[in-house]
Amino acid sequence: MEKIKIALVGLGFGAEFIPIYLKHPNAELVAICQRSQTSLDKIGDAHGIAKRYTSYDALLQDPEIDAVHINTPIPDHGQQSIKALKAGKHVACTVPMATTMEECEEIVRLTQETGLTYMMMETVLYAREFLFMKDLYEKGELGKIQFLKASHQQDMDGWPNYWPGLPPMHYATHCVGPVLGLTRSEAEYVSCFGSGTIREELIAHYNSPFAVETTHIKFKDSDLSAQVHRSLFDVARQYRESIEVYGSKKSVEWPLIEGNSLVVHTAKKPEPEIPEEVESPDFAHLLPEEIQRFTTHGVYDSDDNQHLSFTQGAGHGGSHPHLVHEFINALLQKTDPYPNAQQSANITCVGILAHESALQGGKLMRLPDFTLSI
Repeated sequence: MEKIKIALVGLGFGAEFIPIYLKHPNAELVAICQRSQTSLDKIGDAHGIAKRYTSYDALLQDPEIDAVHINTPIPDHGQQSIKALKAGKHVACTVPMATTMEECEEIVRLTQETGLTYMMMETVLYAREFLFMKDLYEKGELGKIQFLKASHQQDMDGWPNYWPGLPPMHYATHCVGPVLGLTRSEAEYVSCFGSGTIREELIAHYNSPFAVETTHIKFKDSDLSAQVHRSLFDVARQYRESIEVYGSKKSVEWPLIEGNSLVVHTAKKPEPEIPEEVESPDFAHLLPEEIQRFTTHGVYDSDDNQHLSFTQGAGHGGSHPHLVHEFINALLQKTDPYPNAQQSANITCVGILAHESALQGGKLMRLPDFTLSI
């Protein structure tokens, strides 16, 4: 049985993927990478992984490695992905793709020139709630899609070095990804308004004052548009990654409070019966049996072993094994994963351009050609 040989880079949140790769029938986790030798050895010993690198550049020279899965801090994503592609490695990278338009364009260019695969590992695109909505859409139960909206609100006080004062839309893939991903659409242009003001000491980091940024997205070759909003600091709100879709036959709304049920609205029913609370199925059946358990259990699922992305992020909707399987399967089948490099650039650049729009009072900003399919 063919196996893709993977190196996992970054072992904070990234450690969640170790048991998934170890159990996937077509993957072999051959190496791990982290700057701290002590932490690297602790994790390597716990999981029986022999190859351990504290140098990312050294890892990329290893001929045994087919692909890298990058889970490092946001500012490193773009350059580390570019380095890996130049070294001949396939790339899976946690969100966002990069922090600049230039880095996004370079990643797209390299995949086109080399034929290597890039996938942005956007969790919401494989969360059970999104998969439920996508299933309804593909079965025709939603009817014609009329509008989509999404939000990602999170209190980032206490998170590490590069987070304080980050412009909200610079980390917007969790809400941009699903509104584009449901119908596999592309953003053509955006307009964004900032609202409110964060603390002075936070503004100084990125010269970005906005507490909330709200973006309208016009879809390419479509009558659809979507609205997304994002907040990171000084807004009183429980963690919420929400996706809502409004169709001619049915609409699905995210719960206001984490842990509550989705609400499905059905057209043409009498008024008291229009809404119905629905529990999303898990969709583990889409995965190889060996990794199905990881939609509900992982490394960070006990009280004494927690990561901020789990205490606030609710385990990302069981998405992690789906992400791994999508990436591995794409490499085996020599097909594009979703989202591929161009699609990832479209999703990521929506956020980068949206912030530029907010700084210019809502100016319309068009997505560049390298983010659009021909």
